[in-house]
This record gives sequence, structure tokens and C-alpha cells, in this order.
Amino acid sequence: MGVKALERNDQEPFRIVKKTNMMKHLLLTLLLFPLVSFSQVNVEAQFVGKWLGEDKKEIGTIVFDEEGYAYFEISGQIIGGKEFTMEGKKGSMAYYINSNTEPIQVDLVITKLESKEQISLLGIAKFTDEYNMILALNFDNTRPSEFTEDNSIELHKVE
Repeated sequence: MGVKALERNDQEPFRIVKKTNMMKHLLLTLLLFPLVSFSQVNVEAQFVGKWLGEDKKEIGTIVFDEEGYAYFEISGQIIGGKEFTMEGKKGSMAYYINSNTEPIQVDLVITKLESKEQISLLGIAKFTDEYNMILALNFDNTRPSEFTEDNSIELHKVE
């Protein structure tokens, strides 16, 4: 009889420790989940604003707005946004960010409003700091796999 009591006492602390460890893991998961979610939202929010860059000696801007639209401004001409006209056709340009990948995936989707036809510019981005990023875009419906001199532009956030 004494042996059974000893076995129960030896097992009881183990169960308590096991439950305590499970509670610690659960608590840690609950605390970290909002931080991970917040950091993803933070990365996406970093894009919002006006970004200035120079490509082939031409200075231009790209704006990512809070509604999910983007536009380029080059030599005073605006291409993109919620609604724009090009060659007599109305269109819009939206952007989509996937911050769950490394590097960050950036898709610019141009939609012809009349026909709903879409063209996607697939890209990647990385932030070098809070106000600077490198953006690489391909215009052939493939996503760049790396940042090169030919496909990338350094952008500086001005607003």
C-alpha cells in the first residue's frame, strides 16, 4: 500500500508541472499572436505615403494610399489611382501587399474599368529603414526573385 502512495505522489508533481508548462505555452502564444499580427499590419502601413525615386536620370514618385490604390507621377503625368484615363480609356491601379514572404511581395493591378480586364505588375520590396525601400518590378507577369540593377529602384518616403 505504501508503494502505491509513493507512486501517486511521484506522478502528481509531474502532472502539475506538465499543466503549468502547457499553460505557459498557451499564455505565450496568446501574448505573441497579437504582436505578430500587429507587425504585419505595421509593414503594410509602412507602404502608405509618397515615395520619391530616380530611374534612368528621371525623377518620379509612387504613392500608395490608405484605400489600397497606387499611382505613379512621372514628368507631371499621373498613371494610376482610383480612376485615371490613358489613351481614352478609364482605369484604376490598386496595390496588394503580402508581408508574410521574404522579401515582401507587392502587386500593382491595373484594371480597365469598362472591360474589367486586368494587368498585374508583380514585384518585391524590402525596407532598408523606416523611410527607404527598394522596389523591384517586372512588367512581364513574373515576379522578380532578387533585386538587380535592371529591375530595382531605391525609393525615399517624402510624405
